[in-house]
Amino acid sequence: MTTVQTPTVTGYIPGTWTIDTTHSEVGFSVRHLMVSKVKGKFTDFSGTFVTGENPLDSSVEATVVLSSVDTGNADRDAHLRSADFFDVDQHTLLTYRSTGIRFDGDDFVVDGELTLRGVTREVPLKLEIHGFQPTTPFGDTRTGFTATAEIDRRDFGVSFNMALEGGGVGLGNKVQITLEIEAVLQADGAS
Repeated sequence: MTTVQTPTVTGYIPGTWTIDTTHSEVGFSVRHLMVSKVKGKFTDFSGTFVTGENPLDSSVEATVVLSSVDTGNADRDAHLRSADFFDVDQHTLLTYRSTGIRFDGDDFVVDGELTLRGVTREVPLKLEIHGFQPTTPFGDTRTGFTATAEIDRRDFGVSFNMALEGGGVGLGNKVQITLEIEAVLQADGAS
């Protein structure tokens, strides 16, 4: 009989948490012109998660307002909001809902469903937990983590591209997602 050992996290605190958007970032990067990567972020997002007594019983739900895309270039941001990419007139939100959490080697992986442009796909997030702080200068309890994933934008109906004269295409299909998250324990969520 095989037993599955529950992973331990130093200082782990079960409860309900709300993302502190002031100290968090939802970012992405994509290959541009076959020679570099362009980075961007979303400035309007929210989310809550529950850390269960057993870390593998935890869950998360998050929402991103697609029109809040910011790549540092107004023309590019306007194009990203258009029907070629996010189509924010028809699809205002990107959502993520976990379906499970597992331990893979030395890492936690959050399995979940990402919905973009009305298309839902399974997207696992590799999770790096930075720790738990039971007492902060803000008078609250906080935790922080980094979550990363890679998606193929074509899986969500985003296929706009342009052929380059020297070969290749203007945009890569793989999009790197990086979430830098700090969250606050809710008083009614403390265990």
